[in-house]
Amino acid sequence: MKKRRKDHYSGIGGQAVIEGIMMKNKDRYSVAVRQPDGQINVALEEYDSFAPVKSLNNIPFVRGVFNFIDSLILGTRTLNYSARFYEEDEPVGSSGTDEGQKKEVSGAASNIVSAITVIISIVFAVGLFMLLPYFLSQFIRRWIVSDTIIAILEGVIRIAIFVLYLVAISCMNDIKRVFMYHGAEHKCINCLESGLPLTIDNVAMSSRQHKRCGTSFLFFVVFVSVVLFVFIRVDDPVMRVVARVLLIPVIAGISYEIIRLAGKTDNIFIRILSAPGLMLQKLTTREPDDDMIEVAIVAVDAVFDWREYLQREFGMEY
Repeated sequence: MKKRRKDHYSGIGGQAVIEGIMMKNKDRYSVAVRQPDGQINVALEEYDSFAPVKSLNNIPFVRGVFNFIDSLILGTRTLNYSARFYEEDEPVGSSGTDEGQKKEVSGAASNIVSAITVIISIVFAVGLFMLLPYFLSQFIRRWIVSDTIIAILEGVIRIAIFVLYLVAISCMNDIKRVFMYHGAEHKCINCLESGLPLTIDNVAMSSRQHKRCGTSFLFFVVFVSVVLFVFIRVDDPVMRVVARVLLIPVIAGISYEIIRLAGKTDNIFIRILSAPGLMLQKLTTREPDDDMIEVAIVAVDAVFDWREYLQREFGMEY
């Protein structure tokens, strides 16, 4: 039996959707949704990266930008897919004489809606987390002349807005169920990376916090932006705003490398760096019930040979 380490990287990741979970492994992803009739529907698809050349996804700091865009696109696509199971007018799998044509039109329309949603999400996030803190910090300039202190205060405001946003959405009833599925997703990955087979009992006792979570990534985006804007100074007020927008790809690239490193190592420095993001995950995850865990296991099974993984990483047969 191989000696267990604390850094058994599985490479799989996922996202909670409406009454279900998306799991992604390399270029394949699955979406498992608990239908209104109680059955679990599983869709398996291939995903082509937004990057114009696949080799860009292997370049440090550059890959983080495309990974972030891919996450937004895939997340929106799978959320829209899961929502169709709970639309009253036309449920998934409805039959008709022109079913193939309808699916083609529906798919094209869905892609357009997804693209618009992604653009709106980016604009909203930039306005709320990047520009609003800057404009709020400028009101303090009449009392404080130090650019360093102003930059630090802007960072504090940015972190406060981010935390308040998470607190606000975590109080919404519909979001609470999504966060329960989010917890099930984390528990599945933690279960495997701890060397345990995917059973409902094993998953249930696993942690619902994970260092590679999107919540942690967003925290690093906020944190890295605070550090960068303390050192990057621009005199012109208009160019300050422009700089905050233009530096977003740089911030995303750095944040991705940090969270990628956190997912593969477990030293004291990484644990300290990951601690704030893990604390915030207490807001964005909830303890799932057994039915939700079952959905998560089905989603993992569809794209990941976890038995082979446990054999390779832990030398165990299941």
